[in-house]
Amino acid sequence: MSRSWSQRPGRRPYPPRPRSPWRRFFDYALAILFLGLMALIVARFDRVSTRQENGTAIVNDGDTITLGKERIRLRGIDAPEYSQLCRKEGVDYPCGRLSRQALVKLIGGRAVSCSGWQRDRYDRLLGDCKAGNVDLNAEQVRAGWAVAFGDFVMEEAAARVARAGIWAGSFEEPRDWRRSHDGIVEPRHGALASVGDTLRELFRFR
Repeated sequence: MSRSWSQRPGRRPYPPRPRSPWRRFFDYALAILFLGLMALIVARFDRVSTRQENGTAIVNDGDTITLGKERIRLRGIDAPEYSQLCRKEGVDYPCGRLSRQALVKLIGGRAVSCSGWQRDRYDRLLGDCKAGNVDLNAEQVRAGWAVAFGDFVMEEAAARVARAGIWAGSFEEPRDWRRSHDGIVEPRHGALASVGDTLRELFRFR
C-alpha cells in the first residue's frame, strides 16, 4: 500500500491574539511574586544575625511586650488590639484587654527570653518568646487570645474546636480592625503569606 504526500499551500500568518485580562493579571502576579520573594531573600541575608533579648517583660497588649529598651512583637500571631471589642452571647466585651491579661498570666512574673531577626513597620523586633518552658507565641494562639498570623495554624485550629478565648463568640480579625480604625495594613509574618497579602492589596483581590 503506497501513500502519497503533497505539500499544502503556505498559510498566511495571523496576528497574535490579545491576552485576556485574567492572563495579564496572572503574568503581573507572577512577576510581583518573584520580585517579592527576591526582596525577602535579600532582606534575610541582610539580617543574618539573630538578636537575643532577656529580662523582665512589660506587657503592652496581647502580642507585644517590652524588654528593656526593645519593643517586641510576638512573631506569627495577631492579638486583638487593646481597645478592641468582641461579641459573645449578644454582648460586647473587651477582648483586647482580656488578651493582654492572658499574656500577663502566661508570663507569670518570670523572666522572658526572645529571639528574632526581622522587624516590622514600627521597628519592633519580631520575636519568638518564652517564659520558662512556655512558648508565649504558641500558647496565646492555643488559648484563643490571638489568631495565626503567618504561623501557628495548628494551634489556631485547636482553639477553634475548643471555642477558646475569642472563638467562643464573634470577632473582627485584628488586622481588619486596625484597617477600619487606623487605616493600617500589616502583612502577616510569613514569607509566602506576606507576599500574598501584598498581592491582594495591589490588586484589591479579596
